[in-house]
Amino acid sequence: MSINIVQGAALVCLGWSCTVFLLQLVGITKLYRNHTTPLPPPASPSLPENEVPHVTVIRPVKGVEVGLYECLASTFRLAYPKSKLSIRLCVDSKSDPAYPVLCQLVVDFPNFDAQVLVEEEDPILHGSAGHVNNLGPNPKIRNISRAYREAKGDVIWIVDCNVWVAKNAAGRMVDKLFGFQPNSGGGVDRTTPYKFVHQLPLVVDLDNSSSGASAVNKSSSTEGQSLLPSTVPKDNQNRNQGLLAHGGRLEEMFMSTTHAKFYGAINAVGVAPCIVGKSNMFRKSHLDAFTTVSSNPLLHSSDSTRGTGIDFFSSYICEDHLIGDLIWRSSFPGSVGYRNHGLVFGEVAVQPMAGMSVAAYIARRVRWLRVRKWTVLAATLVEPGVESLVCCAYFAFAVTTLPWFNSTFGVPQTWSAMATLWFGAVTIWMSIDRWLTSKLFRLHSLDVDENTPFFARGTARTGGTTQRPFREWIAAWLGREFLALPIWTTAVLLGTTVKWRGRQFKVRMDMSVVEVDDRKSRADVIGGSKPRPRMAGSPDSKDRVD
Repeated sequence: MSINIVQGAALVCLGWSCTVFLLQLVGITKLYRNHTTPLPPPASPSLPENEVPHVTVIRPVKGVEVGLYECLASTFRLAYPKSKLSIRLCVDSKSDPAYPVLCQLVVDFPNFDAQVLVEEEDPILHGSAGHVNNLGPNPKIRNISRAYREAKGDVIWIVDCNVWVAKNAAGRMVDKLFGFQPNSGGGVDRTTPYKFVHQLPLVVDLDNSSSGASAVNKSSSTEGQSLLPSTVPKDNQNRNQGLLAHGGRLEEMFMSTTHAKFYGAINAVGVAPCIVGKSNMFRKSHLDAFTTVSSNPLLHSSDSTRGTGIDFFSSYICEDHLIGDLIWRSSFPGSVGYRNHGLVFGEVAVQPMAGMSVAAYIARRVRWLRVRKWTVLAATLVEPGVESLVCCAYFAFAVTTLPWFNSTFGVPQTWSAMATLWFGAVTIWMSIDRWLTSKLFRLHSLDVDENTPFFARGTARTGGTTQRPFREWIAAWLGREFLALPIWTTAVLLGTTVKWRGRQFKVRMDMSVVEVDDRKSRADVIGGSKPRPRMAGSPDSKDRVD
């Protein structure tokens, strides 16, 4: 009986590990095929002007992020018709340290339809006709609500302030959304459009990269404005540059290995929504309809008090997942014939980072997981099994336990054999990750020009970043892998609170949040009395990484 149980467990471990290996193979193949060579030019910018979709680019801003000016300036340097582009830079107040940077951008690029929108001046939140509680506490939704409501045209492109996009990103995102593709005759064909498109985010840690930054700043400044005004935040400039100061290297490793592989694979297979909130594009008409109770049978009558569009999600965190999930599962007559989500492979959203400690990295990952566990509980619970150390242990246990491997290949059924097999599998996994990161960070698929900052030029171009020496790379890889399980345990099993915008909150099972504070009025505002949008027949989707 006990033998049957052990062998049954071994069969489960074998099936799981082989599934993970296969899924990784799909992701790696898609990344290699689409991110290692230049992409063809997009089709939409070359259409007659009256056929080019109008895009409203909304960039929520909070504080002075690393490379803030250069990341935001990339929006003004898009190779997309200016007459079809509206740019809205959103900040919560004029006292925010980023506000002067936003104003400078509008001055530096005068020939654009660009505005700086301040949340404190939003008429539905402030003034005689407004009230601060007309929207929930989600700071990102409150930040961009006005820009969304007043958007020109139907296409909404929400891009976080801390990511840089290449000059053809808008064109390729629009191509994917509308199904435009160039033909051999120089014209444009139509294929199946999507309801929602997004980019793969890639983090580049700028610590110890000052030489590259200086070289680019000297040649690429605009109107005297430093393109990388905050390469290292002031509160981190004097930090001891020891091992515990390199959390950014762990974040870079996570986003270019585990996250990139599974993000690419799940989006390639297309069985469930898998998105992050860095760079997402969709139609305003679709989201407005999907959040209207009378138009969407997935909603309940109680949801009618939540507003429409992005305001519908203002009382909850994980707004990117909730928006993507609702768009994925919703339909109405006008949306028939659309595919759900489309990842624009090859068009990376580059996030520069500096000054992150290991403690900050751990806190960030714990926060993501504690939020995510209530959005995709099943996926969160099995997540340790997709990490190298655990997955390879499953595989080694199965191979050294099942009699077939012993009788067919002579694999010893001993602990030493299991340890040897585990070590070999982890080594192969690590070698593939090293190869993959070296390919991704070349950034061959991105279009570069004289305005491209050093962190987005890749390791293969002059003036770009340099490839991590193996000694540095393996230290980051091992640190990331060995921290994965303790982080998961802390986040999922040992707490429900997160630190959000400098305050502590408890995450409820419906993804609303309540501040951990004795001041009842504060808790009432943050927790909100509005119920989460309940959606009939809502299955758990696979993945979501903020």
